[in-house]
Amino acid sequence: MTGNTVLDQVLADLAAQGDELDGHVAGLSDDQWRTPTPAEGWDIATQVAHLAWTDRASIAAVAHVHGDTEGWDNLVLEAIADPEHVVDKAALAGADRPAADLLADWRQGRAQVIEALRSVPRGHKIPWYGPPMSPTSMATARFMETWAHSLDVYDALGVTVAPTDRIVHVAHIGVRTRNFAFVTNGLEPPTDEFRISLTSPSGEQWEFGPDDAVQTVNGSAYDFCLLATQRVHRADTDLVAVGAEADQWLDIAQCFAGNPGAGREAK
Repeated sequence: MTGNTVLDQVLADLAAQGDELDGHVAGLSDDQWRTPTPAEGWDIATQVAHLAWTDRASIAAVAHVHGDTEGWDNLVLEAIADPEHVVDKAALAGADRPAADLLADWRQGRAQVIEALRSVPRGHKIPWYGPPMSPTSMATARFMETWAHSLDVYDALGVTVAPTDRIVHVAHIGVRTRNFAFVTNGLEPPTDEFRISLTSPSGEQWEFGPDDAVQTVNGSAYDFCLLATQRVHRADTDLVAVGAEADQWLDIAQCFAGNPGAGREAK
């Protein structure tokens, strides 16, 4: 797939992922929205509020591309003023509202961010907290966040949701952020590419990197995506690394922006 076809597919999967989570939270009582999730200090409302805030930030960033710079510029100033806490503050403030209002805001933002990303002129990049991104890259990042935070909500609710091949977008960003994971941990990134072979939920084989790479990672795509979003301890995955640097990567894999996370304890 090329051009808008790729973006359209990611946006369709992003919409489906949001709808899936919506179906699990829409009927919750106000008390249930306050159920703690595995993320310390974050309940279900906080998780959804974070998704809603990030959608709004994405919409503001796209508006900047179209010449409406005020909203995005204000968000950047907020991040500069308190880089360590801006995300938590926004999520907690957003969660401190009636559940119906939060749900309505999240639904509106989900629809608007998809239309906003479709509106970006071909070849233009969108400003972000890190390097500027293409619409497809931003849509992929929004999918990754939606998927990862959905897992926290499902854990809190005690429900199991079968993975789908939509997680290819998480696998893709997990592979692309290999060097970022090394840098954010104060380590020199490897100079050679790895071969990553992952089995999708449907049984397809997803391959990344050159066939003749000396260092490799093999296992299930679902486990790799859980690890890259730090929703599982490495010991609880089926991932197998060959090579010292590939092995080290699995200890520090991180596909989300920000400082290295604490990860999850082994079961």
